Amino acid sequence: MTDQRPDIIFLMTDQQRWDALGVEDARVLTPHLDRIARHGVRYTGATCQAPMCVPSRFSLMTGLYPSQSGVRANWWSTPDDDELPVRVLPEVMRDAGYLTAGFGKTHWGTTAHTPSTRGFDVRVVGDPDLGLEDGATHWQHEDDPEGYAQYAAAVKDYGPGEEEPAGYVGTPGELPSRRHIDGWIAEKAVEWLEGPDLDTDQPLFFYLSFAKPHAAHIPPAEFQQLYDITDIPDLQMPPWDHTRYDHIRVRDENSPFLNGRSERWRTIWQGMSSEQRRLATLRYWANCTWLDSLFGEAMERLERRGRLRNALIVFVSDHGELLGERFFHFSKYCLYDSSVRVPLVLSGTALPATLRGTVDPRPTEILDLYATLSDVAGAGGNAPGHPSRSLLTGPARRGSFAEMHEPAPAWMWRTERHKLIYFVDPAVGTAQGELYDLVADPNEWVNIYEDPQSALIRDALVRDLIAHVSTTFGAWPVHRSDLLRSVPQTETLPAHTVRIDGGMTMGARALAGREE
Repeated sequence: MTDQRPDIIFLMTDQQRWDALGVEDARVLTPHLDRIARHGVRYTGATCQAPMCVPSRFSLMTGLYPSQSGVRANWWSTPDDDELPVRVLPEVMRDAGYLTAGFGKTHWGTTAHTPSTRGFDVRVVGDPDLGLEDGATHWQHEDDPEGYAQYAAAVKDYGPGEEEPAGYVGTPGELPSRRHIDGWIAEKAVEWLEGPDLDTDQPLFFYLSFAKPHAAHIPPAEFQQLYDITDIPDLQMPPWDHTRYDHIRVRDENSPFLNGRSERWRTIWQGMSSEQRRLATLRYWANCTWLDSLFGEAMERLERRGRLRNALIVFVSDHGELLGERFFHFSKYCLYDSSVRVPLVLSGTALPATLRGTVDPRPTEILDLYATLSDVAGAGGNAPGHPSRSLLTGPARRGSFAEMHEPAPAWMWRTERHKLIYFVDPAVGTAQGELYDLVADPNEWVNIYEDPQSALIRDALVRDLIAHVSTTFGAWPVHRSDLLRSVPQTETLPAHTVRIDGGMTMGARALAGREE
């Protein structure tokens, strides 16, 4: 009997804001993803669980929060294959009988030993700086050293993560698509989709994950030319300056690397004209349009091979991008919505008909994809206490949770109406708070934490945050005494490192220029 389980098509980007889609903002040109969203369910309250790549992706792949998996920052030691707290999502799919094909970024972080492909039968990885995998094809090694060299030369002055000011300013787009990491990944994916491996009755788990629209903003020229600079908005600034006391300021004061970068962003952007600032945004949107076209090519091949007749399609990003907001801050590393909210869509013929063409604003977490896809694949329910909930059958959440531990700890609890941010300032030694009314103040400019009229709301959110942390982390404690074993000896723990629930939360330390 032919397997009746649906194919699972998993599309992912890196650092794409929740509103960088045409269905959210018609000025952003993403026709293929818009079509997927309009025929599916769009979770407009979705957030990541950590506003940086490695811990966010670990949460997605394991269904665990960063403080449960022990993976709390990009530049911290992450588990070897035999130390993974649960089977990661591709392993779940493979063990359930799926043909698993993974193209593009997973970003497992720094491991003591090169990890395996972790469940992928077919594996193609782009930039080796984001992690080698034993058994995978890597861009510069096996296939296209000339193309890799051209890309590396184009971004050589953009700094760690390509996020120095020049990386956000971008270029007119001298490189053709194939000379980009994502262009090469898309080409390899399309080649495979046209090949003989799909001639099987096995259901398919197809994972296509791009490294953009993360800086650098250098998309191919033809996608930049789709935009008119006069249609691009200039940045709106809040009614206070960059010295306002909040968790971003505490972050910068405790990280020489991030503080230095923030100062460079601010210095450059303050000296720009309005048109120059808008051009940087244009190139970010053009990155989104370019990736949309690459997704479209893959989806066309999948449809041609009959792999969309019975399919569940996922689209998600790992976190957002500030894009110059809040006095010229870029990247992520904070708990404001532009950083933690993400686009999240379920679509396809396997989606229940009642959900097609709908919008769900309730609190949602991207770690819920772990339980959702496991259930769809017939892989069995989660172990008791596992925090991931199926988006299709699980109970609604009271709020969404995110955490940040580099360089100082901070936690978020977000409902449809309000956002609580609790953070530790090492210089003060006590927890501080921020509270925002997301309906009256969607920009999160007015902190009402100390407002007497907000006391009841604040206290209720604090109770919910404490209840969530205590019950969730209590069910899945992490006991790993070897968390520090792979940290280079040039890096030392600060005196005020904080421990929470038996795990390590990083305090302030110099990041030595290292990033994703």
